[in-house]
Amino acid sequence: MQTTAQELIDSGPNLSVGMLTADLLCLGDELAALDEAGVNAVHVDAMDGVFCPQATFGPPLVRALPDRFIKDVHLMVDEPLEKVGAYVDAGADILTFHVESTRHPHRVLQSLTGTGVVRGVALNPGTPVAAVEPLLDELELILILGVNPGWGGQSFIASSEARIAEVRTLVERRTTVIAVDGGITKANVQHVASLGVDLIVTGSAVYDGKAPAENARAMLESVRRARPVADA
Repeated sequence: MQTTAQELIDSGPNLSVGMLTADLLCLGDELAALDEAGVNAVHVDAMDGVFCPQATFGPPLVRALPDRFIKDVHLMVDEPLEKVGAYVDAGADILTFHVESTRHPHRVLQSLTGTGVVRGVALNPGTPVAAVEPLLDELELILILGVNPGWGGQSFIASSEARIAEVRTLVERRTTVIAVDGGITKANVQHVASLGVDLIVTGSAVYDGKAPAENARAMLESVRRARPVADA
């Protein structure tokens, strides 16, 4: 489902549900649960075991996901310049890499120009938000990590709220999607949505092995009830 930064902003805040804790042996059923809940974006954490501790998915999974979903690909890989093309070819709609993963983030973004993907840059919790400022003219999305990358089930780092506010100030009057990933639960998703983000990534809170459709529906409803803090 091809999308643009403006469409993501206009339809937000919204959920992108991670596949990391889904049961891949029952992928059709797991995706049907998202359909039932009204979720239209899936998040693929592609890890190489180098940039972060484990190795996970590659382009074949992205290709296998149905095109009715927005394919939100988060690359946690070392030196992504020569790797992004395979994910574009596999049908990624959003492609985000880490500013910490390469000495040449500008080149990576330029290599994606004209592909039609929403180009994103992610920031680890310990990386200053100012690191993306030189890249603003070449990106459409900034992803704030609320946890250290590499595994699910971590708690949302409280200082992420101030970082989200800093990003909002940085991209003011720009068409830039603000996304947040990590530590998003049923208990905090409405509050996080109220911070002025456009896209919220969650995973284990939905795919808990019990009731993914109910979990996704409850979280989506919470997100849609959220009001910006300034308006509350």
